[in-house]
Amino acid sequence: MNFKRFFLYIEPVNQKSIYILKMNKDNLPEQGNTRRTFLKTSATALAGFYIVPRHVLGGPGFKAPSDKLRIAGIGVGGKGYSDIKSFYDSGNAEIIALCDVDDERAAKSIADYPKAKYYRDYREMLDKEHTQFDAVSVSTADHNHAVQALAAMQLGKHVYVQKPLTHDIYEARILTQAAEKYKVVTQMGNQGASGDGVRKMREWYAAGLIGEAKSVWCWTDRPVWPQGVAWPKPSTRKAPKSLDWNLWLGTAPLKPFTENIHPFNWRGWWDYGTGALGDMACHIMEPPYRILDLGYPIEAECSVGSVYTGEFTRGYFPESCPPSSHITLKFRRPNGSLLDFHWMDGGIKPSRPDELGANERMGDGGNGVIIEGTRGKMMCDTYGMNPRLLPLSLNESISVAPTLPRVPGDVGGHYAQWVNACIAGHGSKEFQELSSPFSIAGPLTETVLMGNLAIRSYDYRVAREDGRGGFNYPGRDIKLLWDGDNMRVTNFDPANEFVKRDYPAGFELPKI
Repeated sequence: MNFKRFFLYIEPVNQKSIYILKMNKDNLPEQGNTRRTFLKTSATALAGFYIVPRHVLGGPGFKAPSDKLRIAGIGVGGKGYSDIKSFYDSGNAEIIALCDVDDERAAKSIADYPKAKYYRDYREMLDKEHTQFDAVSVSTADHNHAVQALAAMQLGKHVYVQKPLTHDIYEARILTQAAEKYKVVTQMGNQGASGDGVRKMREWYAAGLIGEAKSVWCWTDRPVWPQGVAWPKPSTRKAPKSLDWNLWLGTAPLKPFTENIHPFNWRGWWDYGTGALGDMACHIMEPPYRILDLGYPIEAECSVGSVYTGEFTRGYFPESCPPSSHITLKFRRPNGSLLDFHWMDGGIKPSRPDELGANERMGDGGNGVIIEGTRGKMMCDTYGMNPRLLPLSLNESISVAPTLPRVPGDVGGHYAQWVNACIAGHGSKEFQELSSPFSIAGPLTETVLMGNLAIRSYDYRVAREDGRGGFNYPGRDIKLLWDGDNMRVTNFDPANEFVKRDYPAGFELPKI
């Protein structure tokens, strides 16, 4: 008897066995075949079936259609808690494992997901549980994003990483490359990228309503944590038992426990955070960056706010981000023209446009974006929300037909979008529609961190050689020339030490 061979794939779902029959192309049921015909054919051929592992059938990341996305969280307190809750609330995800260096911060997640195994060390969790989950959410301090995300990606796991994507420019480039190499589904946690506002502004710009962009102005009232201050005095207390301080340090230099750094004020210290720029720019700079389809900047310069120290000179606190800054980046447009891109933080704002009424709010008050073109201007709030043309009276008569698909749920749909893309798989239609995959989020993060490169170069100091004592600041009052492809400042070499940092043993950034 001549049996035709087919493959039987067995996938347990919800503690039940679901049998999916996969035949070779010579015996593949046509779409019009009835269930009875298919079962009869299957029964006839059972003598020649093979049990095949799931990865052989669908390749890396294959999931049966009935599966939910199984997620592990690294950093599950605070924002990490709201992240995994948003994944779970999508209806298509399960929380399988939890990891946090602080048991107290993780307590709510542990209580809400009692079946999820809990770890303090992400390396142990990945080692022991990686066969149990499909994707990883990273919501830790900035300095640990890259090593945690890359370790998961190298296991073939999809990743969702909070903004900013990484602490350093080099790390952003590596994660961008890794996403392509390992064919995993990625998303950065700048949820405004999924909002209707950004898409509406892209459509306005494509329709020529403001002409060609000449300049961009972005601003925020952050920081709302200490910046421009001296490192705190050594703590007289030990770290609480609920916190593993050394694991929290991770990729940062080893220092004794210091109070009021974890869980929030780390943002203002270069070893751990990326300041007001890193915290907010991925939300605020993303709309114009995406609307104008920008790449790497070619120039960067900055000025920073002073700190009064009782002396005539600006206080120098090399470990801390400045209290305020104004950064100017330049981009070369496809037609050869230059675009000025301004970032302001610490409460500094650009001048009010003439088209904006005296009592009309600029941005949302504390944050905003203005894009100035050759024919007009448009403005939005944080996350690209509430877009409007200037003067505001134009919005009553201008109508542009939507051309870009919207994300269900608007800004709130950012999480479900990633979950559904992970289930569909790399290269799927859902994957193609992601709002902030690393192919977009990586270059955006590099641009954001270029501003911090300028700030740290501004504060770079060397001892004076004229016998008068004190220091010189050779990085001030110059313009950094940036070779984006090679991630290198070409006219001030000391700045390049801030492109990539060293890692302590046990927390190295893996090679891809």
